[in-house]
Order: sequence, then structure tokens, then C-alpha cells
Amino acid sequence: MREKPHGTLEVDVAIIGAGPAGLTAGYLLSKQGKTVAIIEKDPTYVGGISRTVEHEGYRFDIGGHRFFSKSAAVVDLWNEILPDDFIQRPRMSRIYYEGKFYSYPLRAFEALGNLGVLRSTACMLSYLRYKLFPIRDVKSFEDWTTNQFGHKLYSIFFKTYTEKVWGMPCDEMSADWAAQRIKGLSLWNAVTDGLKRSLGLNRKPNDGQEVKTLLETFRYPRLGPGMMWDAARDKIVASGKGTVLMGHALDRLAADGEGWRMSANGPDGRVEIRADHVISSAPMRELSRRLHPLPQSTLQANELKYRDFLTVALMVKSEDLFPDNWIYIHDDRVQVGRVQNFRSWSPEMVPDEDMACVGLEYFCFEGDGLWSSSDEDLVAQATREMEILGLCDPARVVSGAVVRQEKAYPVYDDTYEANVDAMRRELDEKHPSLHLVGRNGMHRYNNQDHAMMTAMLTVENILAGERLYDTWCVNEDAEYHEAGDEGAEKAIPTREVTADQAAALNSVRDVPGRIREDEAASDDERKVA
Repeated sequence: MREKPHGTLEVDVAIIGAGPAGLTAGYLLSKQGKTVAIIEKDPTYVGGISRTVEHEGYRFDIGGHRFFSKSAAVVDLWNEILPDDFIQRPRMSRIYYEGKFYSYPLRAFEALGNLGVLRSTACMLSYLRYKLFPIRDVKSFEDWTTNQFGHKLYSIFFKTYTEKVWGMPCDEMSADWAAQRIKGLSLWNAVTDGLKRSLGLNRKPNDGQEVKTLLETFRYPRLGPGMMWDAARDKIVASGKGTVLMGHALDRLAADGEGWRMSANGPDGRVEIRADHVISSAPMRELSRRLHPLPQSTLQANELKYRDFLTVALMVKSEDLFPDNWIYIHDDRVQVGRVQNFRSWSPEMVPDEDMACVGLEYFCFEGDGLWSSSDEDLVAQATREMEILGLCDPARVVSGAVVRQEKAYPVYDDTYEANVDAMRRELDEKHPSLHLVGRNGMHRYNNQDHAMMTAMLTVENILAGERLYDTWCVNEDAEYHEAGDEGAEKAIPTREVTADQAAALNSVRDVPGRIREDEAASDDERKVA
């Protein structure tokens, strides 16, 4: 990392965005001796949507991030960056519908009792009808989900919540979203497994599910996911090979024939960076507007849409309100879509044992009524809605805080695929040293581990000096994101890659539990752990 006489920072790789993808790339490149400069628009937090916000000692997880991956390479990297601070947590989430709670995974007798015999029968008949006579021309989320579960169950458990999240009708959403996010969930398996659970017949690991559709427990950093990304940032800086520029937003990115020139606006003015390669996790729409010269695909990129998100955290005088990690709210009386219980993620997220802290999640568009409301009005609305749902006595709410997250979810409408493909193909052809990674960088609804994998493969491509790996294969045909065994996928999605190259990221280790300070473990014992 060098500074030229006129103040330009010169590095091997410039990285846009300090989220999971950007920091993963920066960490791995700096380990290999490459110099990196990372710009991050947020003045305080790294981690992007996986950051942890702190307010008066309370910690808020933005969206909820379980640390589970079927990729051994990702699990190994988590272990390497944050070896001593994982805790094992029980998983519990429920659906709130018509004033009743439904366990998830399903418990057959509970669901039967809540829905009633007539409605349950109608659900099963609807399911059988679409299994026998499915919709042939599947175009939308509604088509795909109806074929998978029947129209009756779709209308009860998918339509209302999904339209609340995305702000658009389900028949206008691409079927790709359903195929990517809920593929692998089987109604028949859920019913039969739920029947076993209800009868207490399960005695196998993971409560007897032969096909693991949902985790029973998960690992989680004791102070939230931001703990992981703070550690990654610190290791990048400590290596002497990297710098992280907080509060710096991308202004202009231009290819100069020999590499890239990037400018970013920060609190102390404009910063210039010169790099051989650029890795971008910025939203494709924003990147296209700042590339010079403008790509021909800018018109298509401008059509890409995003759903924004805000969390209203309430501090409540109570030991706890409910045991769930979160509750999905299927209720038209309120705008809240999901309610998190931060203590259920980690007790250390809440500093006072006599207090509970919950996060009400609202899905919106930047600039609409919800997004533009004052923090005071949002806290008041959240308090009212908790009372309507019967989850909290408003008199016990002590205080609240609001966290806004722009561009939290790339929208899968009926034109997104063509728009993404146009920009992807143009950049691949004209700018092979510009690499797109992560959720917004690729406009794909990736999980944290998928975002990391796109960065890991990109690093391998940069080190090799050619594109050995097709990063767009990551999560292309993904099963449900919590299905399967942790670390089970040792192979890496590749396009014409040797066994040695495929093995480069294939180390296998468990993510350890937290090592407490009062444990007088020897060095050998720690190595075994």
C-alpha cells in the first residue's frame, strides 16, 4: 500500500463496501500479502445488514443472522476470524396468525387445532389438487408456491406476509425468489414429521427429522454478528496490508487502461484510490451510475428495485416476553412483519436481567410514510402494535430506538433477471478486473454465507490471474438455506477447475463454542477444541 506524491492511495485491490463479502475478500487478500483499501459509507459500523447496532448497552441484530452454512470453507473461515466467542443457541420461531401461534416446524395436532378440521381438510384437498393438476406455466411467486403447497395454504401462510415484506402482489414477484428461498420444504414431510413430533415419537438427533428442514440449534457470536465483522476489520488493519475508510461513499470509478481509479467522499474530503482490481458489493444500480464511462446497461440497472427495512427496538421492563428468536406476524391489523427477541439470540445482547429487548421489523420503501416517520412516532407505533398483538403491556415499555437499513432486499420482479444479466455480461466483457460480490453487488437474495463464498471465489480468481470460478453459481440452485448438515458441502461451485484449486478452500473444522476466561484449558486442549 503506497501513497503517491499527489495523495492517491495505491493498492492491489480496492473494495467497495465493508459487509460480509467485502470484509471476507479484504481479509483473505491481506493474508496473501495483497494490499487492499476498503471504503464503507457507514461512519460507525461495518458488517452491512449483518452489523450489530449498540444503543445504551443494548445490542440489535439487523434482521437476524444465524451462523450456519453447509460450506466447510465458510465454517472454517468463521472459526479462524472469531475462534473463541461463539455460543450455541436453541432455535425457536413461530407464526402468529389470527391471534394464534403456530410452531415452525409444524406440529400436526397444534396446526389442526388452530386451523380447525374444516380448514385443515380444505388445505390438504387444495394441496392434492395442485399436485395432481399443477400450474404448467410457472411465472410468479404465487404460481410456484401454489404448486408446492396448494392455493389454500399459500393464501394463509405465504401471501399476506410475503406482500407485507415486498410491498408488491405475489403474482408480480418472480418465481425465482420462491425457488431460491423455500425450495426443499415439503408439505408432506412437514406434516409427517409434525405428526411424529406431536406424538413424541422422535428420538433421533435433530428431533428425528430424516431430512433436516430446519435447524434445532444454531451458533451465534455472543455479542451479535457485528462481532465477527469488527474482528475481520481489525485483522485486516493489523496485517499492515489493509485500510478501512469509514464514512466514505463511492463517488466515481473509472478504468484508466492500467487499472482503476476510484474516488470516494469522506468526512475529511475526497479520497483517491488507484488499484489493479476492484471488488464491488455496492448495489448494481448505484455502481452503474458511478462507472465512467457509463455502461450501456445503465438503463437496465436503473430498473433494479430494492426493499428497505427498519427495526424499532423496545426496551421493556420484564425478564422476558416470549422464548422465540422471532415471531412472523400474519396480521392485517398491524404493519410489523416480524418481532425479534434479542435475549433469545444471546443473553449478552441485553445488559439488564430485569429488562427485555424486542425488535419490531417493518418493511418499507425509502422515502415512504414509514421510512420518513420520526423515531418518536415509530416507537409509539411499535408500542401500540405490541399491545394489539397481546405481546406486551405498553405501560412496561421504558424506551425505544430506531435503526434504518436501506436496500436491505433486492427485489425479484418480472424484469430483474434480464436487467441483471445485461449489466453482468457487459461488465464481464469490458471490465474483467471489476468483480461483483455479495447480496446487492449481484442483486441476489443471498444469505451471509453465500455472500462470503462469492468473495472467497473472487479472491481465488484474482490470485490466479484468471476467472477459474464462476461466482454466479453460488446459491444458483440453492435448497432452503438451513437444510442439510453444517459444513457438508466440501466441493466448491466451479467452472473448469483442478482438484488442487478446488481443495484450496476445503479445510473442515467445527465452529467452537465460546471459551470462557475461567476455563484453565491448556494449549493442547484449545487446539483440540
